[in-house]
Amino acid sequence: MTAATLSIGDPAPDFALPSDDGGTVRLSDFRGRRVIVFFYPKDDTSGCTRQACGFRDRQPDIAARGAVVLGISPDGVASHARFKAKHGLTFPLLVDADHAVATAYGVWGEKSMYGRTYMGITRSHFVVGPDGRLEDVRVKIGPDESVAAAVAALGATG
Repeated sequence: MTAATLSIGDPAPDFALPSDDGGTVRLSDFRGRRVIVFFYPKDDTSGCTRQACGFRDRQPDIAARGAVVLGISPDGVASHARFKAKHGLTFPLLVDADHAVATAYGVWGEKSMYGRTYMGITRSHFVVGPDGRLEDVRVKIGPDESVAAAVAALGATG
């Protein structure tokens, strides 16, 4: 599967993924509402924790705009459940074990750290409108900037 390049106005790729609570979450379940979908590389690492806790801390602002948050990484259900409990996260964490959803959103690819090349998730977020179309697309964004930009997008188009 090749990585997509998504733009504002494109339909958001639908998905059905296992959640930290053992259930399945589908993007289409939220049709009619706005959804922040954020992709992060790994549970309980510094940047990922800042991004997830930032969305947790802005939850009242997000809810006031009628939106929900979904976090996605390749980590498993048990890892997500521990991460969610440890940091009091208030939204579902979804398992993209085969990277199919990250690929559909164009955020799975080659990365490099300390001279080593590997495949991984690029930190990003997408704001999906009530009609299922993308309202904000941010790829290769810092954890704090991701939260601020996603919440600002809700305000700008809400």
